[in-house]
Amino acid sequence: MNRTQIAQLIGRPFFAGTVRLAAPLRVYGRDRIPANGPVVLCFNHFSWLDPWAIGSHVPRTLYYVAKQEAHDNPIIGPVIRLFGTIPVRRGESDREAIRIMREIVRRGDALGMFPEGTRQEREPGPVLPGAAMIAVQENAPVVCGAIHGSQDWRLGNFHPVSVAFGEPFLVSQHPRNSRGYRAAAADIQGELRRLWEFLVVTHEQGRPRVATPPA
Repeated sequence: MNRTQIAQLIGRPFFAGTVRLAAPLRVYGRDRIPANGPVVLCFNHFSWLDPWAIGSHVPRTLYYVAKQEAHDNPIIGPVIRLFGTIPVRRGESDREAIRIMREIVRRGDALGMFPEGTRQEREPGPVLPGAAMIAVQENAPVVCGAIHGSQDWRLGNFHPVSVAFGEPFLVSQHPRNSRGYRAAAADIQGELRRLWEFLVVTHEQGRPRVATPPA
């Protein structure tokens, strides 16, 4: 067991409890995440709360990707590195980050990405091809996890937040070129949107404890 695995094993219950204190949280479809083997987990992104709300309910070691600026922060940086987060330079070709991401998937671990590239305001945005490229190149299944409610969450306004996971699917049928990566990214974008719309309806229905995200 490596340092990241130990940190997440100990830290996951703590962060799960902390998130539940800060935001009434519902998680749907968590059993769809493969228990082992390579997987690229893709999430939409509204708030700094998202990585903690999602990561604390992924039942395996999750290697997140985060912008270099977060790693450079003297407070946040050491914490996210302890939990195995990988730095990536936005807006440029980061070959070293790509190499590390491919290695994580190749060795059978879970890679967590926010493929929109930045936080969105009110609803999921366009998906960039980075996560799709990794999944295509490594023939790894993708599991999408949509989050909703965190766009309205603020300190002092503990808005309900929900997460919904979809079924694993492959994008390796797309060619290994820029056109193929864009097509695979469109698949991921469509799945995230579908799951997010399910959560919108679920919130309107009062967020029942049991609900099944679309397959």
